[in-house]
Amino acid sequence: MKRRDFLKNTITGLVLPSFLNGISLKALAGTPLLHSLGRFMAEDRVLVLVQLAGGNDGINTVIPFDQFSAYSAARPNIFITEDKALRLNGFDATALNPGMTEMQQLFNNGKLGIIQAVGYPKPNFSHFRATDIWMTGSDSDKILNTGWAGRFLNDSFPNFPANYPNSTMPDPLAIQVGSVVSTTFQGPAITMGLAISNPSSFYNLIEGKVNVDSNSRWGEQLDYIELMSMKTDQYAGVIKNAALKIKQQSDKYPAQGKNPLADQLKIVARLVAGGLKTKIYMVSIGGFDTHAKQTEADTSTGTHTKLLQRVSEAINAFMDDLQYLQIDNKVMGMTFSEFGRRIKSNASGGTDHGAAAPVFYFGHAVKGGVIGTNPVIPENVNVNDNVPMQSDFRSVYASVLQNWFSLSAQDVQTILSGSFSTLPMFA
Repeated sequence: MKRRDFLKNTITGLVLPSFLNGISLKALAGTPLLHSLGRFMAEDRVLVLVQLAGGNDGINTVIPFDQFSAYSAARPNIFITEDKALRLNGFDATALNPGMTEMQQLFNNGKLGIIQAVGYPKPNFSHFRATDIWMTGSDSDKILNTGWAGRFLNDSFPNFPANYPNSTMPDPLAIQVGSVVSTTFQGPAITMGLAISNPSSFYNLIEGKVNVDSNSRWGEQLDYIELMSMKTDQYAGVIKNAALKIKQQSDKYPAQGKNPLADQLKIVARLVAGGLKTKIYMVSIGGFDTHAKQTEADTSTGTHTKLLQRVSEAINAFMDDLQYLQIDNKVMGMTFSEFGRRIKSNASGGTDHGAAAPVFYFGHAVKGGVIGTNPVIPENVNVNDNVPMQSDFRSVYASVLQNWFSLSAQDVQTILSGSFSTLPMFA
């Protein structure tokens, strides 16, 4: 196999098993939109992607309160009752799931916004393919081998890995808390992201409980493996040094292990505050494939509400930590899920794979509120009815790239392979 083919075919990144005794790290890369790089670097801004894996039910997350009769008729076995729905200041037509009390407060304080009915034309209902579409930024009928964030990072930082780390960019370009770097960070040649396998391994690293095994190598492309191993050594040290600078964080995080998403976001806050110049982080929480028993008899409780409660608690603690660490104006985050669910509930007390769903965005510098309108619930809804798209998910990406990372509209169009309107997510 030729080295270039090896690199291109390593879509999910190079795994170095037992390189840090269980910490699976993947080395990153790049190449610039010279136009925008100076301003982009000066902004020193960070994006945090929160994946809700499995396909989140948007209608029981953001409740169409102005159509409550139609909503309850479409979902007689799982609808959230009027007295349990969480109301939003200034938006009487919309309410949140009862598990989202912290996110309700963030919304009411202008620190969180909702983009209604985000999707794409000709939606795909396969978990694998739909996730791939969101991560690559492709049309539903096209296959891309690069991620949208990978293309952005690749075009922003040239000549990795030969000249990285360097004085301009001494740190990882992207970090994912998870054992595998997602396609989101895949560049044209190699992955642009580094993975920390789990929070426990992260704390073992910074507490010096693991040793680097310089003899741990694999694969036929030994020269490439050696180079990536060297980069991983360097970045592991950088991460440890950044983490050790932070001695105390917000007390709003639950105890470690109680909320896996909060554990991941706590690491992100610590690394950002520790001075890493890393541009994009990704964290994730699974379990949103709620085909059955989505709620209990009391529909304000159950699997879906518990999941949303964890998301709400985690994002709130993270936001409090950003303020505590005095980095609140340089970080924004957004959620995404591969698809939503059908409008009508099924006989198993759940919801089946659907199309568009809400996206949440949050930060101390965002413009809160609701973008778009509640999905219309048909009077005679059937099992095949889907929430129609109001905003293309690439418009969300375009808004972040252009209005958060300060790229030009032309550069954004190149990265996303098309022109997508921006959304009023920022003040």
